[in-house]
Amino acid sequence: MNANSLILLGILFSSLVTGVVIFFLKEENHRLRTWLNLLGAGLKLVLVGALVWGVRAGETFSVRYALLPGLDFALGADATSVLFVTLSTALWLLTTLYAVGYLEDSPHRSRFFGFFSLCVSATVGLALSSNLVTFLIFYELLTLSTYPLVVHRGTPEAMRGGKVYLCYTMAGGAVLLLAVAWLQTLAGPIAFTERGVLKALAVTHGGELQIIFFVFIAALGVKSALVPLHGWLPKAMVAPAPVSSLLHAVAVVKAGAFGIVRLVYDVFGIETAKALGVLEPLAWLAAFTILYGSVRALFQQKLKTRLAYSTISQVSYIVLGTAIFGPLATIGGLVHLVHQGLMKITMFFCAGNYAETLGVHRVDELNGAGRRMPWTTAAFTVAALSMIGMPFLAGAVTKQFLKEGALAAGDHWVVWVLNLSSLLNAAYFLPIVYRAWFKPAPAQWPAEHSFGKWETHWMLLLPPVLTAVAVILAGVFAETPFSPLEWVKLIARREYGE
Repeated sequence: MNANSLILLGILFSSLVTGVVIFFLKEENHRLRTWLNLLGAGLKLVLVGALVWGVRAGETFSVRYALLPGLDFALGADATSVLFVTLSTALWLLTTLYAVGYLEDSPHRSRFFGFFSLCVSATVGLALSSNLVTFLIFYELLTLSTYPLVVHRGTPEAMRGGKVYLCYTMAGGAVLLLAVAWLQTLAGPIAFTERGVLKALAVTHGGELQIIFFVFIAALGVKSALVPLHGWLPKAMVAPAPVSSLLHAVAVVKAGAFGIVRLVYDVFGIETAKALGVLEPLAWLAAFTILYGSVRALFQQKLKTRLAYSTISQVSYIVLGTAIFGPLATIGGLVHLVHQGLMKITMFFCAGNYAETLGVHRVDELNGAGRRMPWTTAAFTVAALSMIGMPFLAGAVTKQFLKEGALAAGDHWVVWVLNLSSLLNAAYFLPIVYRAWFKPAPAQWPAEHSFGKWETHWMLLLPPVLTAVAVILAGVFAETPFSPLEWVKLIARREYGE
């Protein structure tokens, strides 16, 4: 086993071992648990940095173990997997810091952080999977490790939300198992390969492959919250804010979207998918989800629920970019994998800060919150303006490439969908920003806590400020080397053979 293989295993086990150890810690071992969390997250970030450097230099990373004849457990790294694993690792470090502050006086912290670490292990394992069987294993482990986080509070509402979440995701997993088994019966073991592996088979089994494609979409569409498979996501907002951040920006919904990216580009191949005629229906489904999520968000008074419907809308930008044929749309969709993560995790961090500091959970309770919590509200404002598509912010980069890609592909209707989506984004985000900055504050907040000279606990404040800065940097310096946009351009060139 060479050094590159050890890097892959280190990325996987740095959080897995941390989680197992934390399970056995007593609740009062707060300091040790915190250091283990931060050490595991920091080590993973260093190893991912080495992975990024190696993949960019053209080095090979792979680990393979035989499970059964014809079934291998296989990890590997290509430009696409590196994009997702880097996002997950960087945001995990910030979410860990946030969660330590958020749960400072809560019970069952060892249980929470144990499953928290297992969740991230499943996410990075999914990102580094180099075949369908390994992807399926980690896809299901992600479901099992996130369920205890959703129901962490143990309230009747949390248990109901967790039941809905488990029913949806386990059903999606069963359908994914069916799709994987069906495809491998037809084509043999499927390894993720640039430009896909099914081109020859599409000539003789085109109709069957069309059906298999949409069975995969039905399975992956649960976690990516495509309509009508999105019902679990608003219900899961009963989870603590760090879990909501993880679900929306790092783990579950991104796992579904990433799976669709892998399916189109590295299983079917974008040219084969276009020849089979499966891309246009997927694009229409994504467009409908974008508008549906935004319209539903307009009518939500609970802040986290409004953000949940926004996620339903925003994640489908990734699917839409994947479904439009052409490198520009691919760039727009894939870079949104990163940009949406930065924007949405900022918003959920801020929502958690309002709840923990002021006892505010509803949009109509946010009047004057900007004067009481200026840094938190500034971070939320940056993320909201970016979602709308304000120039020089990350969201504008996404929308510009999606529009240019749609025009290049002749799909002019997509531009209208994106423009309408931006208007809807403004309609449900700007009232929040206006209330927070310009409305008079109430005489008393629902449940205010004082943190001395800080507006809130510093561990709750630092992560959203850093991610908001990242939203600005991703927009202003989009064209610089090692930016998400430049990395995605590399992926697009490889997928289209340019």
